[in-house]
Amino acid sequence: MPRPLPRERWLAETAERFAALDAWRQAHPTATWAEIEAAVDAQLGPLRAQLLGETAMASEATDLDGSWRVCPQCGQRLHAAGTHRRRLRSEQDDPIDLARRYARCPTCGTGLFPPG
Repeated sequence: MPRPLPRERWLAETAERFAALDAWRQAHPTATWAEIEAAVDAQLGPLRAQLLGETAMASEATDLDGSWRVCPQCGQRLHAAGTHRRRLRSEQDDPIDLARRYARCPTCGTGLFPPG
């Protein structure tokens, strides 16, 4: 079952971004289509990246619990090996940082992040 998403915070952050976009538009009444598009992307791109990352991390599949804890190489039980960060990029090239617990096989050394 998925963990709850921070909807109230998302709504507040979305409102702030729309307010910033409105202020930008008021300051640039003769902006071109390309300028408007760039302003929208500047406001919504980072928000989109944040939503992607937080939605991905809301899955219980990102935990070290469950049947996936078996090494895909040798079948041994994986052991927790700390938290590692992984940086992805959205389609708009905004960074998405994920911090997840990492697992390593004590027998063959295979290491992996939980799926999700």
